[in-house]
Amino acid sequence: MVIDILIQIGLILVTVFMFLVMHNIPQKAFARYRAYRSRADTQAKQHFVKGAQLLSRAQAEAAAGSDNKDAAVALAKSAAEEADKAIAIDPKDAASHILKAIALDLQGFRTSALDSFDVALSPIAAKSLSSAERGDALFKRAKLKVAMSSQGERLDSAIADLVESVKLRNDNAKAYCFLGECYEKKGMVEEAKAAYESSTKVQPMSAAAAIEALKRLSS
Repeated sequence: MVIDILIQIGLILVTVFMFLVMHNIPQKAFARYRAYRSRADTQAKQHFVKGAQLLSRAQAEAAAGSDNKDAAVALAKSAAEEADKAIAIDPKDAASHILKAIALDLQGFRTSALDSFDVALSPIAAKSLSSAERGDALFKRAKLKVAMSSQGERLDSAIADLVESVKLRNDNAKAYCFLGECYEKKGMVEEAKAAYESSTKVQPMSAAAAIEALKRLSS
């Protein structure tokens, strides 16, 4: 009895499968899915590009001085909103989370900015970044951690980010220099010297801060 029922179910499934194949339904469904994903990817990229443009304008306003602070914050808010739209379409794209983090930081929402960096560097999202891009993101997150830490409680975590950052991108003189500063704050003089020296080797023509630090530590 049970075997007969199972045989009937199997025959029905085979019949349905053959019907679907004969009418190209799986292929049509897959084609529609690909078209949907293509439109979604395009929309996500459009929101990201618009957000990046707004963020660039916000940073320019912020660099212009305190008189432009309100304009910078308003532009940064709009940039974060565009990043949110891109994230809603493709939550696994780390670039949109990084865009949001920088925009939030510019508005003064550092805790939320750090959360966005954490998402961007999570195992699922970080897959969308190249090694160099991950290195840059780690550098930015380390700077944010230090800026948020008045007593140095995030310093060890920032150092860990910077060590990983320079492994992933060993041509970032600013990351080496900032790593030297963090080591110096920890009283780790030899490690600080090594980081500053790496900064001067990577970018000898514009390593004034690292050279000055080495002179100070050697005196």
